[in-house]
Amino acid sequence: MTPAPAPPSSTAAAVTAAAVTVVGIGADGWDGVPGAHRAELLDAEVLIGGPRQLGLLPPECAGERIPWPSPLRPAVPRLLAAHSGRRIAVLASGDPMFYGIGRAVTEVLGAGAARILPHPSSVSYACARLGWPAEDVEVVTVVGRPTARIAAALHHGRRLLVLSAGAATPGEVAALLRDRGFGPSPVRVLERLGGPGERTTGAVTADDWPAAAPPGDPLNIVAVACRRAPDALRLGAVPGLPDEAYEHDGQLTKRHIRAVTLGVLAPAPGELLWDVGGGSGSIAVEWLRTHPSCRAVTVERDPVRAERIVRNAERLGVPGLRVVTGAAPAALAGLPRPDAVFIGGGLTAPGLLDACWEALPPGGRLVANTVTLESEALLAAAHRRHGGELVRLATARAVPVGGFTGWRQAMPVTQWAVEKTSGPADKGGAGALGGSEPSGEPGASAGTGSTAVTAGAAGTAGAEI
Repeated sequence: MTPAPAPPSSTAAAVTAAAVTVVGIGADGWDGVPGAHRAELLDAEVLIGGPRQLGLLPPECAGERIPWPSPLRPAVPRLLAAHSGRRIAVLASGDPMFYGIGRAVTEVLGAGAARILPHPSSVSYACARLGWPAEDVEVVTVVGRPTARIAAALHHGRRLLVLSAGAATPGEVAALLRDRGFGPSPVRVLERLGGPGERTTGAVTADDWPAAAPPGDPLNIVAVACRRAPDALRLGAVPGLPDEAYEHDGQLTKRHIRAVTLGVLAPAPGELLWDVGGGSGSIAVEWLRTHPSCRAVTVERDPVRAERIVRNAERLGVPGLRVVTGAAPAALAGLPRPDAVFIGGGLTAPGLLDACWEALPPGGRLVANTVTLESEALLAAAHRRHGGELVRLATARAVPVGGFTGWRQAMPVTQWAVEKTSGPADKGGAGALGGSEPSGEPGASAGTGSTAVTAGAAGTAGAEI
């Protein structure tokens, strides 16, 4: 369920569309502003922008100059409403609709309510200078966001552009690359793109990045040609990361079960997941890694595990994962409505399954995994009431047996997956039993070799996984 565009806010409802223009301006300043765009700035009664952007305008732009306060986002509706009835020009760095102020303005006024006059973005300039096709480049911004976000975009052979938060960002990027096993990656810094002071540094690997390098210009973008170190753990782009990628105490949905579970949860851009009984947070982490716009909340009752989830999320490039420490269902109160719910532990907590089911909108998905007979009985009852698919997943790992090799079985996992509809099958709760159950899913015993996965299904047509 992708969020719809926000309607115009009441605080800015009086601002007329014709009165607000968002004008992009680059490091080349006034000289790089096209004539038609200059006319808008010369005609404006109010000029709103960052101090650096306002300083690029000549004295002929006689409108009242108002710098953005900090924090910026909450000030947008207030400033637009305060100057209602006047001709307002909002200055943006480069392309206003590419990680720019144009988004905030259109969210306040409504889509299409303001005139947007773009300038080439720093990404366009960087691709031109580097000879990188823009469609082949991954862009990550760390402006007002954690540098850890970069980790999710690191794949061998990919090209990455990092929108910098300031002069310290290049060094922080190099340190992250070294820490995540991408030290051999060549890094270049492009400063003041499009302006008279433009400069591009020579390529230096993150491993060779000087620790005492003096800070450069704060207006920069960092280019990374991703190269993974030979001994670094390989992390793919689809769910089912190696178990070794996670810090855990054994409460981890193991790799093969995790891949099946994410496939059934079927994350889509913009959707929100509740991960109930987070354990090590692996389901929520890999949900978030499927698309930058995905959102997730993990609920974990153990404070030590909750802190571990935070570390796993940062390590794997999704620091935006929200972690709620508390016992469900009480800890679910006040959370935003989910598009999907995964229950990995605590199924026998009174009212938990009911609460998760009721929270889902029509079309929402619920997936629950268990290894205990008590919770399996709960899922069987829920399956009879609501339908869906009941599946048993079993994995076995090849391990040494004397001088030979044999299979060692892990505990089988019972999985119930269902999509909520508005039909008669949804009347009533899913039911719950008393007692408690450990979170997470015990996995296969340690060993080396190949793994076999088998599945059996009940209810709807049998699925083979």
